[in-house]
Amino acid sequence: MGFWQRTRALRWWIIAIVMLGTIINYLVRQTLGVVVATESFQADVPMTKEQYSWVTGVFQAFIMLQPVVGYILDRIGLRNGMAIFATAWALLTFAHGWVTSWQGLAALRGALGFAEGTSHTAGLKVVSEWFPAKERGLAGGIYNLGASAGIAMAGPIVAIAVVWWNWRAAFYVAGALALLWVVLWLLYYRRPEEHPNLSPEERALIETGQEAHVQATEGARPAVLSLLGRRNFWGIALPRFLADPTWATLTFWLPLYLSEVRGFNLGELAIAVVLPFVAADIGCLAGPALVLWLERRGIALIDARRWTFTIGALMMTSMIFVGGVTSPYMAVALLSIGAFAHQTLSVTCITMASDLFRKNEVGTVAGMAGTMANLGVLIFTLLIGALVVRIGYDPFFIALGVLDLIAAALLWTLVRKPDQDPGRESGWIPIVLGAILSGGLTLFYASGVAPAPCTLFTSFSACDVPIAMRGIWGFGLALALLGIIIEIRARGTRAA
Repeated sequence: MGFWQRTRALRWWIIAIVMLGTIINYLVRQTLGVVVATESFQADVPMTKEQYSWVTGVFQAFIMLQPVVGYILDRIGLRNGMAIFATAWALLTFAHGWVTSWQGLAALRGALGFAEGTSHTAGLKVVSEWFPAKERGLAGGIYNLGASAGIAMAGPIVAIAVVWWNWRAAFYVAGALALLWVVLWLLYYRRPEEHPNLSPEERALIETGQEAHVQATEGARPAVLSLLGRRNFWGIALPRFLADPTWATLTFWLPLYLSEVRGFNLGELAIAVVLPFVAADIGCLAGPALVLWLERRGIALIDARRWTFTIGALMMTSMIFVGGVTSPYMAVALLSIGAFAHQTLSVTCITMASDLFRKNEVGTVAGMAGTMANLGVLIFTLLIGALVVRIGYDPFFIALGVLDLIAAALLWTLVRKPDQDPGRESGWIPIVLGAILSGGLTLFYASGVAPAPCTLFTSFSACDVPIAMRGIWGFGLALALLGIIIEIRARGTRAA
């Protein structure tokens, strides 16, 4: 009998491999966020704040293709799919070391964004397949540790690379680590049904701990429009849309903020950037621990997750005060509280997909919810790039402290527990939300209150409207049209 069969702990080794992959995924994406704050990079690849926001925006635009990535993983399987995508991370990261212009950098970030969309999608699929319901929260917290750990590692790696070699070497190191992980993944990962080292006892533990409502429908493909018509999907996706700009701000803008506004040098930056992500790592474990504590006191799983999200949202209000404190160290402390709170609520919301949807739907649901999350990131980062020179960072920190409170309210309002009536499929949620976004912005600019007023029937392109605002308007319109399509389909299905 082998080691894993004796210990009956193979599932924890599998999630450790996934966590390591998440570390490398976020190390790869964060390397640029630290490199861009160095003088040597700015000398070799000059760009303005707005151009940098476009570089990060292109990454977010392509990472929004997570539904495509999730669907591919649902169809071809995790083992081969992740090996292909992670190899792409490595090669594209190597290529970052060869860029000479911000346009070339933007093209590489777009390709990397598509490839890296597998991170949370794959992690959630592993959690849904390898863990019973009572362990999913902890397993999700463990693999999510990798996000903040990878970002925290980027600072020291970049600092060492710049001191010993140059900024390009940081990308070469990150790319090499990605290739090593591919080898580890192919050596050890299999589905539970196929893994030769899974003991009968551990297999039984996994299978008996799965709820009936999450079992995969044999041979069925994920019905995308059907999923988009369910309120539980929007109950997960919209909170992620509102919450994830925090993570993007910490990932893409924190080094620049600490360097330019708080006056940190490279050595101080390497330490200060790490602290919020260490706190975030603790939040990854605190969230599942709080859910488990609430469950043991008789609170249902979904309600326990909602309460945990709400507590995290309340703690996120610390971000409101970041710009108002005079001490740079107090600012880092408040950012660290925010990072802890964000991961506490984020891992809780992400894991809910495996509680509410079938195994053969989880990848697609995670991908589509990830698209909403990254759309929020894209809009927020473009707003920072367009407005930070004029209004500074303070309004954005205030917004981050408020958005999660709205997200918590939506989580309580929209999500139905498995034992409740899920309601019929409908497109009214995206219709109403789309109308609020597009109609609200139209009235805002037509009213004359906005900095760049337009008449009601004037195109935004004819006014000095930030591209992020135009993006929000376009997204609202697209969301409303999508809702109409979903509603037509749902009514046709009911009539049949």
